[in-house]
Amino acid sequence: MSINLRVAELRDIERCSELLYMLSGRESIDRGVFESFVIGERGLVVLAEEDDLIHGFASLSFNLGLRFNNQYCQLEELIVDPAARGKNIGALLMNEAVRVAKEKDCQSFGLYLMESTEHNRPFYEKFGFVMVGSEMRQEFD
Repeated sequence: MSINLRVAELRDIERCSELLYMLSGRESIDRGVFESFVIGERGLVVLAEEDDLIHGFASLSFNLGLRFNNQYCQLEELIVDPAARGKNIGALLMNEAVRVAKEKDCQSFGLYLMESTEHNRPFYEKFGFVMVGSEMRQEFD
């Protein structure tokens, strides 16, 4: 069977929640946030499926930056079900994400590597990503 890529719809929220739980332990996705991605208001979710089973997704956000005089793209999540690994799904999703960012005329495409995902750096480097510095963050309750 072949892997098909498509844009997420509201009906996909349950499976996307299951996949997100595998990555982060977050129990569910807020429906309003997911809807914002689905309608393209702030981003996009690209799904990889085979025989109507969603094996993974890439979520992209589109943000404005004065330094770009335009928008830039951010990879928020790239998740592949461990049971579906070895099918090149991560690469398919990344190629599509890069294509979408270019199509949307984004000036830059970024992603965050956390300590727990630093081992994925060589994977992202294959798609042209380079390290540009460290991130600082403040979490709010």
